[in-house]
Amino acid sequence: QVQLVESGGGLVQPGGSLRLSCAASGFTFSNYWMYWVRQSPGKGLEWVSLISTGGSSTDYADSVKGRFTVSRDNAKNTLYLQMNSLKSEDTAVYYCASSGRMLTGWNLILRSKYDYWGQGAQVTVSS
Repeated sequence: QVQLVESGGGLVQPGGSLRLSCAASGFTFSNYWMYWVRQSPGKGLEWVSLISTGGSSTDYADSVKGRFTVSRDNAKNTLYLQMNSLKSEDTAVYYCASSGRMLTGWNLILRSKYDYWGQGAQVTVSS
């Protein structure tokens, strides 16, 4: 069956770093655009980043641009999110998700637009 399993979350101090991983199985990973989406307590979904099927094209939300880096290893069926210079406002549950096509605009924060969705990884930024 299809699975997206996030790992690497945890508690980190402001200014620190974390790397999230998302292990994919049950579908042809290399054929799918991949995304990171987060949800903070009491707030709606916020799109964080996307990466194309081959990894040559990436994009980021303004709130994380210059601090987060998305990458993928199609040989390992794994998606990554390197998060540096973390701030308290980055505290959220981070989800990886996939789509057979590039999503844009409002579609990025509609869970129904994604083909597959992970269970989430908690990231807490606090001193």
